[in-house]
Amino acid sequence: MEQLTFDYPARRALTARAHVGVVGSGDLEVLLSPAGAMSAHVVVRTSVDGYGHIWKSVLDRFFSRYDGAASIEINDFGATPGVVALRLAEAVEAAEASGSPEGHDEGGRP
Repeated sequence: MEQLTFDYPARRALTARAHVGVVGSGDLEVLLSPAGAMSAHVVVRTSVDGYGHIWKSVLDRFFSRYDGAASIEINDFGATPGVVALRLAEAVEAAEASGSPEGHDEGGRP
């Protein structure tokens, strides 16, 4: 088991939480929540040791497009880079949908 951490600058605050995916054979979960500072902090817990450079490449690419201040936990059980990118995009979409007025009814409920 390996734990990796990464930090990225952010330009806008995230206002909602999201949880996507499951930890299981060949998959991962992403837990995304608002950050206390204007930066994104990522903690990766993976069952596959020695792939820090791959994680860095995938996250660098993701954060070249995403500028939200978030605390992200990724729990991995051997997911491919494509699945990682998909789950990150799903988490951002879910958080932004639940944090925006369009994602709520007139009473403010999702």
